[in-house]
Amino acid sequence: MKKKGIAMLLTVALAAGMTGCAGEKEPAPGKPSEKAKNETAESKENEASEETEIQVFIAASLNTVMTELAEKYNEEHPEVKIVYNADSSGTLMTQIEEGYACDLFFSAAQKQMDQLENDGFLVDGTRADVVNNQVVVVTLKDSGTAVTGLADLGEAESIALAGGSVPVGKYTRQAMVNLGMLPETEDVSAITTAEISEALEGVEISEQDNVSKVLTAVVEGSCEVGTTYYSDTYGYEEELDILEYFSRRFRCRSEESSVPQLLRPLPVCRSGQRSAPLP
Repeated sequence: MKKKGIAMLLTVALAAGMTGCAGEKEPAPGKPSEKAKNETAESKENEASEETEIQVFIAASLNTVMTELAEKYNEEHPEVKIVYNADSSGTLMTQIEEGYACDLFFSAAQKQMDQLENDGFLVDGTRADVVNNQVVVVTLKDSGTAVTGLADLGEAESIALAGGSVPVGKYTRQAMVNLGMLPETEDVSAITTAEISEALEGVEISEQDNVSKVLTAVVEGSCEVGTTYYSDTYGYEEELDILEYFSRRFRCRSEESSVPQLLRPLPVCRSGQRSAPLP
């Protein structure tokens, strides 16, 4: 049942309880009556029944910011427990298809959302583009890298790159195709890291299975540069330099303000039953 409905029922019940108490004798100070005890127990039961847990599947790039948002949300809705499952959009899609409990899904790409919608996993009318993002080339501050952006990525000694099935990995591959760094192909997600390494004259590439691991590889110094989402750099401003911003439209820019945005679709999934108020 919706939270609003529960609140209305509680209001009616409390009003009825107050009316029923009108003619009763007041208990002695410090000695609550049996009715008061029962009302207290009933109140606790009602409070417990209001507690709600929602399962929110989020693209790995949103983990940091969504955790902070949940904390702010719980300041107004402490009765709602938000449980995050953060991974690549492809992995999350597969879990939803396999029956994992999911109330809300924030995907990093339209592809996964399209498939779930076509297969009937989304509640009709709940899909919407709610936030945006950008793909960026990052490196550690003072790394001394010769890389200035995507076009000269081959100048790096090592690169952290998400696999082709991961949205940020696919976006990076498409951008490289558009720049003429990789050959045209019908499905850019099928381009392997070995093929990319060969195109970049043998540069070492560390393939990661989600965008957060790409970021970790750069932050820990395992790789000189990597491509990740701008949202992933949140909290790492003192550690990372953003060398370039680019978008799903793959027109590479040096100015953040001129970059088209990546849209993140959000639906309500049929495998969960959302009963909490949304922020």
